[in-house]
Amino acid sequence: MDIFSFDPNMVLSFYLTLFRVSIVLFIMPFFGDTLPNTMKAALLLVLTLAIWPKLSFPGSAFPAHPFNIAIMFAGEIVLGMTLGCIVRMLIAAVQVGGAIINFQMGFSMVNSIDPLTGQQEPMTTHFIYMCTMLTFLTLNGHLHLIKALGASFDIVPPGGLFLSPQLMSEVMLFSKQMFILGVRIAAPVIMALFLVDLALALISRTAPQMNILIMGFPLKIAVGFLFLSFVMEMMSDYVTNFISAMDQVMLHLMRLGSKPI
Repeated sequence: MDIFSFDPNMVLSFYLTLFRVSIVLFIMPFFGDTLPNTMKAALLLVLTLAIWPKLSFPGSAFPAHPFNIAIMFAGEIVLGMTLGCIVRMLIAAVQVGGAIINFQMGFSMVNSIDPLTGQQEPMTTHFIYMCTMLTFLTLNGHLHLIKALGASFDIVPPGGLFLSPQLMSEVMLFSKQMFILGVRIAAPVIMALFLVDLALALISRTAPQMNILIMGFPLKIAVGFLFLSFVMEMMSDYVTNFISAMDQVMLHLMRLGSKPI
């Protein structure tokens, strides 16, 4: 007689759900970057216990051979990178735009320390990045990431997402959009500072006795910060449009790379 009612398939099913949530959760932006390890572990257990009764894999899907288990882990890592790269493209576009603005305003030597990575980054880049992440969280972007995690149980089997040619072409297309969005973010400040440089050049030709170098730095900084406020308003529209399309994009990428077992 089985006293403890031990069901190996149920345990293996819980392990598969735990692996899916843990690997994807630790690779995703915001969850994997900003949360402390203790909070990650607590969130991992809470999400696993919440998802397992409704969204779980059968225990028979757990590989029996260690080599197949390693392949399953590799597929789960690819899944986490695929879901995370979408949001990281937005973050990278913001950082590209902030770096361009930082250079145009004359703040090339003004850097700040990123507390997450410990590396130096331009001041305006870090400022725009923090504003973008706050907007992302305010618009419940992190909940859309969890929603995509739940949808992966229906679309992608354990370790069933691989780098297919169609998936790689879509990722490369998003990487191209990253640079375009970065230039669009920095465009208002670039144009304003270009007009300031043009005006200073005309003043230096008409009034050579004026010290344009001393007058130009504070003027460019003031104009740059003024138009940076307009960039913040544009960023809210970009993030809103990004979040509204994020669910469909993630589902599309998972369908491109999934392989039924």
